[in-house]
Parts: sequence; structure tokens; C-alpha cells
Amino acid sequence: MLYHVRMDVRIPHDLDPDVRDDTIAREKAYAQELQRAGKWPHLWRIAGEYANFSVFDVESHDELHQLLSGLPLFPYMDVQVTPLAKHPSKVET
Repeated sequence: MLYHVRMDVRIPHDLDPDVRDDTIAREKAYAQELQRAGKWPHLWRIAGEYANFSVFDVESHDELHQLLSGLPLFPYMDVQVTPLAKHPSKVET
């Protein structure tokens, strides 16, 4: 199942800098692990924002929730999920 996910990151300004740096490093490692596993095939930064558009390829809504809630930055994110379906006009390659 494919999902389009928008993630807006809102790290509190008063978060301890060491905690912030550690959380961001763990986020990057986890995101790269999911990309290598094929679960996160597309990751695009939104220019000018601390946000991204992503496509996840997972087996279920529950798996997507598990992966998203496992993101170290998840407590600081606003997340919008849109399930995707095949379009009848898409040319298959």
C-alpha cells in the first residue's frame, strides 16, 4: 500500500541542544534504514520549510503508523497521511 505523507517538524526552541542534536541524528539513521528496506522509497524536502513530502510503501495502515510513530522526531511533528490508489490513466512502464 502506498501513502503520501507530509511531515512538518516543530522542535521546541527551548529543547536542550544536546537532546535536539541526538534526536536529529537518530531520526536520520532510522529514516535511512527505512529507505534501504524499501519502506520509504521517496523523501522530498519542501523548500523553505522544515517539512517533507514522502511516499511510504507498506503492508497496512498499522505498519505505517508503527513506522511513523517510531520516528524520533514524531513527538515534534504534524503529520498528514493520504492513502494512494492506482490511477486508471497511468501508463505502466
